[in-house]
Amino acid sequence: MFTQTFTRTFAKRVLSSDLVDLLTGPHGVDRYTELVTPTWTSGEPRAKVIDVRRTTPRSVTLTLAPNDAFTERHRVRAGQFVNVTVEIDGRMHSRCYSPANVEGSNSLELTIGVHDGGLVSTYLYERARRGMVVGLDGVGGDFVMPELRPRRILFVSGGSGITPVMAMLRTLVAEGHSGEIAFVHYARTPKQACYREELAAMPGVRVLHGYTRSGVGDLDGRFDAAHLAAAMEAPDAVFVCGPTPLVDAVKAHCENVFTESFVPPVFEPPANPSGGRVKFADSKIDVEDDGRSLLEQAEAAGLKPENGCRMGICHTCTRRKTSGTVRNLVTGAVSTAPDEKVQICVSVPVGDVDIAL
Repeated sequence: MFTQTFTRTFAKRVLSSDLVDLLTGPHGVDRYTELVTPTWTSGEPRAKVIDVRRTTPRSVTLTLAPNDAFTERHRVRAGQFVNVTVEIDGRMHSRCYSPANVEGSNSLELTIGVHDGGLVSTYLYERARRGMVVGLDGVGGDFVMPELRPRRILFVSGGSGITPVMAMLRTLVAEGHSGEIAFVHYARTPKQACYREELAAMPGVRVLHGYTRSGVGDLDGRFDAAHLAAAMEAPDAVFVCGPTPLVDAVKAHCENVFTESFVPPVFEPPANPSGGRVKFADSKIDVEDDGRSLLEQAEAAGLKPENGCRMGICHTCTRRKTSGTVRNLVTGAVSTAPDEKVQICVSVPVGDVDIAL
């Protein structure tokens, strides 16, 4: 163990030295080490797929082994998301996924639901394999449990929203949580219910399933006061993740609700475009503002900027605004200063705008 640790430390110091950086310029040492092992990089967080399971007709579960460039920078708390990048037909695509593993695990477990028309989810469901390497970065999200754990906890999830909830649930069980835990999960059918067997065998957890399209299950219909009463009356804290209608229903019947919705919010662009012009300076493209987000206007102009969540979370689409004013549709914040970085998926022009794209 000492020899392995010494070797890794020595190699890391050598690869990150100024001399090696000079000798491998302009591309950098990572362009050479990745030819030997794709995850052996000093600066780029990556992960190797070490296991693939397709346990339901509409989901795939990947186990990832992150490299040191990721693990040394990031701590993923139960409930947070990571930004995963895959190459499809020569282009890089990024999406946010919430790991389902116990907090502090050396590996990351992602259960990815296939969405109709979803490019990345469909690709991973059909093509993911052991040994595949993906980019891994951008840990974030405030959907986490407090350090002082509530005593009586209710978890509610719908569809692929189960993953951050599973991370919390597994973490509590691993900690030996002494309080009460109940879990309600909604899926279309029993076959599409992820983690069903594991949940059934989980000690000390009351588990209820609702199947919205099969007419069977522990619960009939969608979340309401009766479902709450069946699961846990007056919980100290409720953690819910799923489609917006489910989140809204839980909020209507519960207090102390912590939420996350994996459905992109509906943004309301200005009723009237600013009348200004949008210049994508690097591409020498100049268009009249039509009121949509900068990302949508760039795509309409034939550009293909990198993007991920399209909802202001992953920051993949961040670009430099060289001049002009934009408004963030999520926060309402207005950016007026030159050379500010903005998320073009959720930013709309206010007058003339120049973007480095």
